[in-house]
Amino acid sequence: MVLNDETARKTAELLLQINAIKLKPENPFTWASGWKSPIYCDNRIVLSYPQIRNYIREQLAYQVEELYGKPDLIVGVATGAIGIGMLVAEKLGLPFAYVRPEPKSHGRQNQIEGHAEPGQTAVVIEDLISTGKSSLNAIDALEAFGLKVKGMLGIFSYGFPLAESRFLERELQVHTLSNYNHLIELASETGYVREAQLETLREWRANPQDWNP
Repeated sequence: MVLNDETARKTAELLLQINAIKLKPENPFTWASGWKSPIYCDNRIVLSYPQIRNYIREQLAYQVEELYGKPDLIVGVATGAIGIGMLVAEKLGLPFAYVRPEPKSHGRQNQIEGHAEPGQTAVVIEDLISTGKSSLNAIDALEAFGLKVKGMLGIFSYGFPLAESRFLERELQVHTLSNYNHLIELASETGYVREAQLETLREWRANPQDWNP
């Protein structure tokens, strides 16, 4: 869920500006899941642009406080949200930790890196939400450790019904600064994509797992 339309449009504009979001309807990307996609989002690029990363940090920190007050801990999902999660924690003056997709196979075999204690409240920061699988994997690890997850905030979401149903089933609050609908609307208004490309992007969004260019 996007909380503020103005913030959603501004975030989408900034991501397009620095090519964090790439639209290539004629030459689709292949995701790790095997899905073909006319869009690719790499929000880690935000960290290379001080003014933009500061905007993202300010907006996420503001929404953390608006939605949840101040939790005991901010947790970033590795690897994409480690940097931005740390910036949010710094802005709020809170401790930070991050969670791996799975425990390390060596050393202390940690899945959660940083100091955390069972019973603490946490807000999770994601850079990108697609199917929701990796996000919920992180939540599972944090709850198994004993943390009380108040919710998740992200930079961008594709808004897939699959993800929304997964979050609803878990009764997990998930909010993002921007999403696919705002991105496509902005791309259309500014001429970033042509009408034929826009139709391809809409077709993909309607059935991403079976879409074939």
